[in-house]
Amino acid sequence: MAKSSGHEAKPSQGFWAESWRYYRRNYRAMAALAFVFALSLIALSAPMIVGTKPIVCKYKGNLYYPMMGYYNNRWEPSIFHQDRFRKRYPENLKKNDPDSWAIWPLVFQDPNRRVHEDEWPGQPGNELAEKGIPNKYNLMGTDIDGYDVFARLVHGTKTALLVGFVSMGIASVIGITVGAAAGFLGGWVDVLLSRLIEFVICIPSLVLILALLAIIDQVTIWHLMAVIGATGWTGIARLTRAEFLKIKQLEYVTAAKALGAGSTRIMFVHILRNSMAPILVPITFGIASAILTESALSFLGFGAPPPNPSWGTLLSQGRSNIQDMWWLIVYPGLAIFFTVLAYNLIGEGIQEATDPRTREAK
Repeated sequence: MAKSSGHEAKPSQGFWAESWRYYRRNYRAMAALAFVFALSLIALSAPMIVGTKPIVCKYKGNLYYPMMGYYNNRWEPSIFHQDRFRKRYPENLKKNDPDSWAIWPLVFQDPNRRVHEDEWPGQPGNELAEKGIPNKYNLMGTDIDGYDVFARLVHGTKTALLVGFVSMGIASVIGITVGAAAGFLGGWVDVLLSRLIEFVICIPSLVLILALLAIIDQVTIWHLMAVIGATGWTGIARLTRAEFLKIKQLEYVTAAKALGAGSTRIMFVHILRNSMAPILVPITFGIASAILTESALSFLGFGAPPPNPSWGTLLSQGRSNIQDMWWLIVYPGLAIFFTVLAYNLIGEGIQEATDPRTREAK
């Protein structure tokens, strides 16, 4: 048998694999992706980084995880409420059970209250207002009420990322559904949905959000995410509509119709799958916009109430004390700036990696 003298052709990569290869060449986008990944780890492990509740402890012969109370108040073991710990674990653990032991967070500070003197052996109490300058116990100082700024920034990471992902998840569902229906069905459906999109665009989003929040008695973080998502879908809808208008004219869609594929299958299997690349770009930019919107609402006093720590709330406190408490402006401002910048760089990287014209230019 004669041997082949030519080189074997390498199998071609898929679109997403090739896009990822181009994305990895963008060092700024990769650094931004690593930054967001680090923020996600901080948000998930915030009670292990800073807090006054043990990560795990042995008390009266049983193992407990008091740190879960930072995720949800109902997850904190009830035995500590029954024994009247009053959130002061170090002294009460040994007083009630000399054989108890605990593993503590890296930094003993609480995002939702002021730490008092000798609550941790040898640690002074948090200073109030302008006296709470950064020191070895309060790495980024304290706010007006003596709450540790570093603790509130770390635990506020969860609020910022949750608002970005959940609100844009809601906006993506609404925008993709409306845009897909308008672009695929056309006719009077397209006219009505396009007018709806234009109507929502004409209303300033912040004004619409404030109007919607005004009719809610007790605003929670979930209300905030739902309102931001319900007002941030228009850009996604317009781009989805444009992609559907373009792709539904291609030959493979006509072939799918000839083979008897239903409208739903054509919309969400054949067309949507091939239009996701450009749609991901406004979704990524929208996450950054949602974080900015939440911070702006908290800055104005319309954000989620305590005990949800928010970067915008810290900025609001620093606004009236900017000369005496500079740390309330610098650290939260840097956190918001770098987070928004990271998402914008990720969106720019996705746009460059998924656009063939940009690839050819480079």
